[in-house]
Order: sequence, then C-alpha cells, then structure tokens
Amino acid sequence: MFGDCVRELQEGLQPRYQLMNQRQRKSILVVDDDINVTDSLRLFLSDEGFEVLTAPNVTKAGVVLREQQLDLVLTDLCLPDGTGIDATRAILAATPATRVLVMTMSADDDAVVGSMRAGARGYVVKGAGRADVLHAVRTVAAGGAVFSPAVADRLGGFFGSLGTLPGRTAFPELTEREREVLDLVARGYDNRRIARELVLSDKTVRNHVSHVMTKLDVTDRAAAVVRARNAGLGT
Repeated sequence: MFGDCVRELQEGLQPRYQLMNQRQRKSILVVDDDINVTDSLRLFLSDEGFEVLTAPNVTKAGVVLREQQLDLVLTDLCLPDGTGIDATRAILAATPATRVLVMTMSADDDAVVGSMRAGARGYVVKGAGRADVLHAVRTVAAGGAVFSPAVADRLGGFFGSLGTLPGRTAFPELTEREREVLDLVARGYDNRRIARELVLSDKTVRNHVSHVMTKLDVTDRAAAVVRARNAGLGT
C-alpha cells in the first residue's frame, strides 16, 4: 500500500516537474534560410536542453517574436529579405530583453562592427565546432557576450586602427556613395554643392541624404552631422 501511495504521489507531481523544467529551459529562435543549418541547430540545441524555433527570414522571425517571448535569437547575417544587422536592430527595438547572437560565414570588419552597433551580444563564424557554438549560445543566453577567436582578432585590429580609418566602418549600413554624401554633409555642404562635388543631380543627392537619415535613424540634418562628426567624418 505504501508503494502504491508513493507511485501515485510521483505520478501526481510529474506534470508539475515537467512544467518547471519547461519554464527553466531557455528558448531560442534560429533565423537562417538554409534548412540544413536550421535543422542541424534545432536537433543539436534541443539535445542540449534548449527549446528551439526556426524562421527562414526576417519577416517570419518578426511573426514568431510577436507571438512568443524568447530568450535568444541566433541569426545569420545574410537573409533573403534583409540583413542580420537590420534584424538585430528591429528585434531589440521591439523586445529589448531578447539577446541576439550572430552567426555567419562572413567575419569582415564591417559585419562585426555593424552587428555590435546594432546590439548583438555575440558573433560566431559558421563552421565553428559544436563546443564553441554551445559555449556562445549558453553565454549569451545567460546575459554575457562572446566572440569567436577569429572575430576577436578582427575587433582588436579594428579598434587599433580607428585613428587611421575615420568613418570607414562606423556606418556599415551605408553604401560607399551614401558615406561620401554624409561626409560632405558633415562638412557643411548643402545639396547643391554636394551635387557639384560628386557630379550628381540635385534629385539624386536629395535621395541619398534621405536614405542616409533613414539608415542612421535621425530626423534632421543637424543630427546626421553630429553622428557623422562623432565617427570622424567631415574633417
């Protein structure tokens, strides 16, 4: 009889323990248009105790994030309908508590700095070993920040060369032409003078200035000048 009571108690508590474990599990959204990558990460991270959802693009990721509260987003930088940098910025604007870990084939300076500026807490290169990926996921999910050795080397080189590369990597979201326009705006040139300087039409310059302000998330020319000069442009 005592054994039956114990079994009944255990069976009664089992759903409660399952619910507690579910609440303790960290939830991850993997954003990548390569189904082989998402399937592999879902199986791997699920085996490690994470609850894993997937999305093939920025749009679908936004839908998932509106429907569920997640701890971590693991996103590729190159997506069909946008960039991981744009996705990171949008995710953190909508859900500031969500942490973002970027994973991509690219480890170039602009991508690294762009991810950091957007608010990513970590950056790992595709092809890293499972132990490295798991370490990065656990660290960022727990509130820390982590970068792969290759990326750490690039960051060191970037910050060491800031004095000699003003503005080049400060605004990775801008095209080269937009950066040129912003540099002239920061020098105090009006649109007509910029058009003469770059041999462009006034309308083209206006369009470039509008795109720059949108990408920098500023509402007026003066704010764009401040951002540009703080980054070393316009000197």
